[in-house]
Amino acid sequence: QVQLVESGGGLVQVGGSLRLSCAATGLTFNMYAMTWVRQAPGKERDVIAAISWNGGATYYDASVEGRFTISRDNEKNTLYLQMNSLKPEDTALYYCAAGKTMTTGMDYWGQGTQVTVSS
Repeated sequence: QVQLVESGGGLVQVGGSLRLSCAATGLTFNMYAMTWVRQAPGKERDVIAAISWNGGATYYDASVEGRFTISRDNEKNTLYLQMNSLKPEDTALYYCAAGKTMTTGMDYWGQGTQVTVSS
């Protein structure tokens, strides 16, 4: 069974930093592109970052580019999201998801980890 488990969320003040992790089991991790998706209260899910199977290509939504960094460690089957200069509008439930490419639909999803940025 494929499982994606996010961790690292929490409560942080404006301007602070967090690093999210997503541990993958039950799939050949280096065959999949990975994404971070977030859903803020009352809003739709939004893909904020994506990374190709070997880390050679990345994508960022304009709302996070320059502040967030997506990375992966294929030897550890783990995806990361380094989040710096956090803003109140970054408050959301953050999910990791796996798919064959960065642009097609994701096949597997985690349960999410909550990030709350207070002012």
